[in-house]
Amino acid sequence: MAKPSISRFICSECGAISAVRTGKCNVCGSWGTIVQDTSPASSPESDTNSASVSIRSIDVVPPERIKSGIYELDRVLGGGWVEGGVTLLGGQPGIGKSTLLLQTAGMMAQKGLKVLYISGEESASQVALRARRLRADCENLSLFSGTDIEKAISEVNSHNIEFFVLDSVQAMRAPEEPGWAGTPNQVRAVAQIILDVAKSKNVPAVLIGHITKEGRLAGPMLLEHMVDTVLLFTGEGYSSYRMLRAQKNRYGTTDELGIFEMREGGLIPVDDKSALYWNRADTLAPGVSITVALEGSIPLIAEIQTLCSATSFSYPRRTARGIDVNKLHLLSAVVEKRALIPCANYDIYLNIAGGLSIQDPSADLAVCAALASAALGKPLPPNCCFIGEVGLAGEVRPVTRVGLRLREAARLGFTHAIISSREKNDDIPLGINIIRARNLIDAVSVVVSGQ
Repeated sequence: MAKPSISRFICSECGAISAVRTGKCNVCGSWGTIVQDTSPASSPESDTNSASVSIRSIDVVPPERIKSGIYELDRVLGGGWVEGGVTLLGGQPGIGKSTLLLQTAGMMAQKGLKVLYISGEESASQVALRARRLRADCENLSLFSGTDIEKAISEVNSHNIEFFVLDSVQAMRAPEEPGWAGTPNQVRAVAQIILDVAKSKNVPAVLIGHITKEGRLAGPMLLEHMVDTVLLFTGEGYSSYRMLRAQKNRYGTTDELGIFEMREGGLIPVDDKSALYWNRADTLAPGVSITVALEGSIPLIAEIQTLCSATSFSYPRRTARGIDVNKLHLLSAVVEKRALIPCANYDIYLNIAGGLSIQDPSADLAVCAALASAALGKPLPPNCCFIGEVGLAGEVRPVTRVGLRLREAARLGFTHAIISSREKNDDIPLGINIIRARNLIDAVSVVVSGQ
């Protein structure tokens, strides 16, 4: 007698599983998102034929890469698309996901590859109009417009496609799976079909995914575990610049950052990334310091602006944009305790110019220098950058890849750099004057002396 299937319910927002249907998800708190999961349960008998092998007996072959034609995208991916790899690209509506992938599809088709663009949200004429504007129309680029995933996959099989894009995974529907397009069951079924085709054909595939208002990818969280790479495309509404990061990458690093500028002709990679966040102002003002932060392998010149305003309230205000406000609380306490510069009677406002967000601890020394400069009312020396991590004891600690940071600073005209006294000498480039600081007192003395 066959064992009856067990009903379970899943949240379409966060993917949480429960045994009963409830109006509100107990994990993410969303209302009306609990739906029944009708996917077949896995059976233990399906794994009886598998056997373990020695890991040394397995042949390891480096994955083959296919260049996308956009070097910023290739760098974030780790060198290009992987044969048989499936990538999920998410981002806000109108951020440029379809534009980026249509440009990529056109460039790869112009190199002789057979490319298929599957559109489940736009008509064929709309996609073709955008392709002509982006100059991506090519003989080798085919277009399928529809929401039936099986018909779209039949085009992949019949035309020997070497790369294909699905726009989007929430818009497609698997006929054999119940439910509307975009439900967890449908999203999972569509993604599984794409995975099977990509692996069997050994061709790279890209899925475009929607995101929720909280900024996470819509649909079941299982979708992110199924694919090989997850890319997130972000940007501010007031800016023409777009940021591309990898949240997951089975074939490369997740530290790289790709920056694009949205123009009439499409997305253009930004070469001089430091120019986005540093305005090269000649006017010296108290509370402004410069550091070199790393985003993956890319050094970025960051301008840290700090303002100290006297307050009569018992609890001074701390506001930070671009770094964690808790980091500002911590570093202001270190400056007051270890450098003997009073900060408790000031409202402190900190901003990273250009909208850059910094997680790199190498910016600690620059933040402390800006705080000391703002509190003392003395501008920092011109053409000087601060690179170092600051501990609670006030010590200046070394950072990773200081040579790469200093070379970028020297390239942009900086003549002085304050770093940790424990940095190795063999990693220091020529052409820039190095000032070594053991602790915060040594670094703040530059602010006091103005040299």
